[in-house]
Formats: sequence, C-alpha cells, structure tokens
Amino acid sequence: MTDAPAPASASRQPIAPACRNCGAAAPGAYCPNCGQETSLALPRVRELLREAAGRYVALDGRMWRTLIGLFFRPGFLSNEYFAGRRRRYIRPARLFLVLSIALFALLRFIGDPAALVRGDEAIHGDPEVIAREAEEAKSEKGFSIGPDLGLRLNVGAGSWLDPLRRRIDQFNQLSRTGRGEQIIVGMLRYGPYAAFVLLPLFALLLKLAYIGRARRYPARPRRYAAHLVFGAHNHAFVFLLGALIVLVPIPLLQSALTVWAIVYLLWSMKSVYGGRWSGVLARAVAILFAYSVFFVFVVGGLAIAAVMLG
Repeated sequence: MTDAPAPASASRQPIAPACRNCGAAAPGAYCPNCGQETSLALPRVRELLREAAGRYVALDGRMWRTLIGLFFRPGFLSNEYFAGRRRRYIRPARLFLVLSIALFALLRFIGDPAALVRGDEAIHGDPEVIAREAEEAKSEKGFSIGPDLGLRLNVGAGSWLDPLRRRIDQFNQLSRTGRGEQIIVGMLRYGPYAAFVLLPLFALLLKLAYIGRARRYPARPRRYAAHLVFGAHNHAFVFLLGALIVLVPIPLLQSALTVWAIVYLLWSMKSVYGGRWSGVLARAVAILFAYSVFFVFVVGGLAIAAVMLG
C-alpha cells in the first residue's frame, strides 16, 4: 500500500519576495541580508528632507537628549559612552562633525569679514605706519605676514617655489581689505578640517597628562581611543557654545557662557578622570598651554591654505 501524495497546496511553500537591492529572499518589512525596506514608494518632501538630515543628525529624541546632556552635564556623555549606554545618544564622532560644520557655517553666513578687517585697521592705526612697517618686513628671511597682511617668502632661489611665489604675488596685488577678507573666509571654509587635526592632538595631550599606573584610579580612561571620545565631546561642547555666543549677541549672556565654558571643561575632567581638584587644575593648565601652541600653528596653516587655495 503506497502513501497518498500530499496535496499541492500543502507541499508548496509561498515564495518570499526578493529584495530589489541585493536579490535575497525578504519575507518581512526589511531585507535580512542588506536591511533595505521591502515596501518601496517615492518619499514625500518632508520624508525626503528628514532622511537627508537624519543621515547626519538623529532627528528624534536622541538629538535633544544628547544636546541637553552635552550642554548641562559636564562629562556625562563620555561616562555614558564608557558605560556602554550608546544607542540612546548621538555618537561622539558624528556629534563632533555636525556641530563643527554648523559653527563654521554659521560664522560664514552671519559674520562680516570686511568689518573684521576694518576693525583690525582701526587697532593698527595710521595706514602710513602700516605701509612703512610692511616695507621693513620685506627684508625678513623666511615666510612672514606683514602688518598690511601681505605675504613675504624669502627663502632663496628655487624653481620648485615658483608656483608658490606666483600665488603669493597674486594675493599681494589685492588691497589690504581684500587680503583680510580672503584670509578670514578661507579660514572659516577650512576650519572644520583644522578641528579634525586638533582633536587627535588634544587626545594625545590627555594621554600624556594621565599617563601612569592604574592602581589608584582603576576606572580612569587610559586608552587613546577613550581620550578621543572625551575630546570629541568637549570640542562639540565648545562648538555648541560658540554657536550660542554668535546667535545671542548679549554681552552679559556671552560673559556668562564664557565662565560656564571654563567651569564645564574643568568639571568634565574631574567627572571622567577623577582625582583631586589640584591635579585637575595642574593638568588642565599644562594641556591648555600645549594645546595653545598647536592651535597657533593650525591657525597659521589655515591662513596659508586660505591664500593658496582661496
């Protein structure tokens, strides 16, 4: 006696639709292989803008939760990240990137380079004095920027420097106001790149400042990556604070924000790294001094990039 064949409806399983992106079987709302949604439709304008912005900023509760924690709770986001609670906040690298771009974009759209140059002229005084000092600066060896914002390159002969000299000559043909505007606009344009250079240097300074055995403070961050996370959060705070100072031109409030920045940065070091306040202050002063030296070189590099690439 042979078994009866199973009905066709019972032997055949329904075929799952294929993902249009990778071709894998995708029975659910999302492809298990690549993650693309299976129900495809053209997005509305609001959905399209939300998706575009959400690629850089989490347009949900994470954004406000992150910004509030960043501004009002020194060291909180870094401690949360080290404790493994990361999904609920914007990641440090993305936060650093978005706020740095936002600050420099804000400075470019709101700032007035011509007014800054005019203010610099008022500080330096008589244009004849500026011209006389600029003539004296021409005899200096090496690379220098004169009081008239003209560039000087006296490093001897060399054909490989001819393109650089031609670019400097073109720049020096501009008026002092034109030179100043080009330098300021270029520095704001390349400012986010400079911030990316300063961040690993700041993390290196933290690494050197907190070098030593972990016996006394075993929970203190010691790996370079941890210092990068802390540095990204603190730089993001500075960018956010700078944006607020630009947007709210009230002297009393700007002074209060400046004081809060000093308190915040010290408090964040105490919260994340621990130790006595005397040690925190000593390390902060040492880091500030070394960081200021790096900052001066980076600003100089920004000025040169503004002239060469502007």
